[in-house]
Parts: sequence; C-alpha cells; structure tokens
Amino acid sequence: MRKLLHNVAPALLVLLFTYAAASKLINPVSARHEMHNQHFPPEVADVLWLGVPLFELVAAAMMLLNEKWQERGLLLSSILMTVFTGYIALVLLGFWDRVPCSCGGVLKNMSWKTHFIFNLFFLAISTTAWYQRYKGKAENLRKE
Repeated sequence: MRKLLHNVAPALLVLLFTYAAASKLINPVSARHEMHNQHFPPEVADVLWLGVPLFELVAAAMMLLNEKWQERGLLLSSILMTVFTGYIALVLLGFWDRVPCSCGGVLKNMSWKTHFIFNLFFLAISTTAWYQRYKGKAENLRKE
C-alpha cells in the first residue's frame, strides 16, 4: 500500500491540478468573473484568479521532478487542498448567504457535499503521501 501511494498519489494530484488550472486558463474571462463573484475583496480576487491556477500548475510541476521536489509538491498540494476544503466546509456550514463556485469543468457540476468528499479524498492522499516521505526522510537521518 505504501509503494502504491508513493507512486499513485503524485500522479493523481498532477492530473487534478493540471485539469483544474487548465479549465481556468482556457477561459480566463470566465475564471476572472467567477473569482470576482466570490466573497473576496476585488483586490484579492484579482490576485487569486491568476494565483490559484499558477499555484496548481507549480504543485503539479513539482511532483514531476525529482524526489526532493516531489515531496515539496505534495506539501504544497496538501496546503492547497486544505484551503479549498476549508472554503467548502464554510459553504456547507452556511457561512455565506450565497455560494458561488469558481471551479471549472466537471468539478463545477458537483454538489457542495460531493465536492467536499472529493476534496477530502485528495487532501488525505496528498497529506498521507507527503507524511510518508517526510517520515521516511527523518528515519533515514536518524540511521545515519
């Protein structure tokens, strides 16, 4: 199971983040509009509509590099998935009076509950895969 997660988690996250970023970058006018439809000040939305796909692509690229960068990519993926999942949790808790979704493609068609479960799955695999590598590196340092 450990070896499977070691190899499959980065591949799944690369697919997820590449797809999510591409769906935003293919239609930048719509992506910008969707981000400005969120509950953020306009200045924050201006940064996020380009920043989110950029960070998604950076995370995907990092996982395609060597082991050291892959570990960092898994950590960045875990951070991104924590933020995205936290946002959805706030939506499900009724934190806002309206709940726009800025996701693209197939993800936009998910219900909030389905999207939350989907995100929890990817959060779990990214965090677990990162922790395995981090723990393994720490164990190797202790042996030396």
